[in-house]
Amino acid sequence: MNVNKNTRLAIWHIEESESFFLKKVMLKKEITHPHKRLQHLAGRYLLPFLFTDFPNEEILIADSKKPYLKDEIYHFSISHCGNFAAAIVSKTQRVGIDIEIFTDKVLKIKDKFLNKEEVLFVEKYKLNKALLTTLWCAKEAAFKWYSFGKVDFKNNILLQPFNFNKEGDIPVIFAKSHENILLTTNFKLFENLSLAWIVV
Repeated sequence: MNVNKNTRLAIWHIEESESFFLKKVMLKKEITHPHKRLQHLAGRYLLPFLFTDFPNEEILIADSKKPYLKDEIYHFSISHCGNFAAAIVSKTQRVGIDIEIFTDKVLKIKDKFLNKEEVLFVEKYKLNKALLTTLWCAKEAAFKWYSFGKVDFKNNILLQPFNFNKEGDIPVIFAKSHENILLTTNFKLFENLSLAWIVV
């Protein structure tokens, strides 16, 4: 999907074996869990799928654990959940992406990532699992966009009221270091899956 003329994103439904991805992706770190290794490979596979000259072999890892490229010739973000991987790549703008499958777990942890105003907003929708998952995705995408770590999801990422449909956008105030940055998180729902991304 073309987000704009310099930014693309994609979702991959993982059905292939490791050998499929290893033809194009070099595994640079040891990942012992087979499924996590498969998710990792699928996410990295998507980067040159989006921009054919993406230098996968030059990815570095920051202290905040964010992957990046020296000189930021591309900005990128990767997410994976279950049998899905998602990636967004931009030539010119910082990005963040998150993908999550709807599960009951989000009902139990809502108070850990939503502030009081956000909980009141959710209650209008009777604690809708798809909505809660989308809000988590929106905050996670903002966290990845920021990329420097040490973010309190409840107090630093403030989601503003919006119309909840199958797709749309969420106004976000990123409040950190005495600065409020207004962002827009885009989202799209699939059958049992929520995807959110930020391009700024």
